[in-house]
Formats: sequence, C-alpha cells, structure tokens
Amino acid sequence: MTAIDYDLEFLEDGRTIELISIGMVCDDGREYYAVNSDADWDRVRKNDWLMQNVWPHLPLRGHKSGLVTVGGKVQTRLTEPGVVDTTNTQVKPRWVIANEVRDFIQATDDPALWANCGAYDFVALAQLWGPLVRRPKGVPVRTNDIQQERARLGVAWDELPQQESGEHNALADARHNQFVRRWLAEQEARTP
Repeated sequence: MTAIDYDLEFLEDGRTIELISIGMVCDDGREYYAVNSDADWDRVRKNDWLMQNVWPHLPLRGHKSGLVTVGGKVQTRLTEPGVVDTTNTQVKPRWVIANEVRDFIQATDDPALWANCGAYDFVALAQLWGPLVRRPKGVPVRTNDIQQERARLGVAWDELPQQESGEHNALADARHNQFVRRWLAEQEARTP
C-alpha cells in the first residue's frame, strides 16, 4: 500500500460539509493543493473560526496584516481580510478539483488514505463526486484515522509531535499528518 495523507478545510453547519481547500501528500513524493473557487465565501466570512484560522492561509488579495495581542501574545493577524484571489492557479472550480484529486489518487499504487480526525474530511472528499457510490474507480471507500492509530498504540494525544507552523493550511496539515503517521509507525516498530 502507498499512503496518501490528506486534509480538507471546510465549512460545516451540522447538516452540510462544504469544501474550502484540500491538501494531499503521497509517500511517493507527490503533493496536491487546491482552493475551491465555488465555496460560499459569504458564509465563510461570517464564520469567525474560519476567518481566524483558515482564511489567512488562502490565496488572498486586498488583505492587510498587522500585529495584534491574543491571549497576552503578540501575533500577526489579518486586520483587513481581503478576498480570495480567483486569479491564483491554486483556486479552481470544484469539478476541476474533483478530476485532479481523482487523477492524483489513481496515479498511486494501491492507495491508502490517512487523515487526522478524518471523518468529515472523508465525507467532503467523497462528496467531490456526489454520493459515495459514485466515487471513481481506485478511490478508497474509507480513510485510516491517525487518532485511531494513536489510541491503538497507547500514545497520548499530547505525546504526538506538534505542528510547528501552518496549522489549518490544508497542505501544511497534510504534510504534518504524514509526519505524525510515520512517527507512529516508528513507535510501533520500536515496541518489543
């Protein structure tokens, strides 16, 4: 099996899960990143959590950053959010993302999907093609979960390697997922 670690950023309201961005890294060295130009940006902008955590990582234009104090720490934050830069080559219609993700997965020999707390990620991934039964040939019907693997190995959540930067950037998160999955495999290999 060849692992593909992935992460999606999405807007969810308890009834729907809508793709914002996707990052994938394969153990063969390939990477993929895209932002959904069809996302409901008005709804995204009304979500404080997404605006603070996901929005700053998207390709933007007309935005400004400044220093703000958060929890007693000075951080760089967006002071004017701007808009998603639809001229950026990473910003694509959902149907293009669906085709490129299909091609990315199908180019992988015996793919195994991995995500961190990946239930919603998998639903949003599968919905690229509509109902689950319409997923393209070669796209796995499930995702392996890093947190389940952590629990299986008896590793505490706070013992996992911490992400140094880019948290909630889908590609940075996918890279970190790959790092953590490999770290967990090393822990298992060391166990007598």
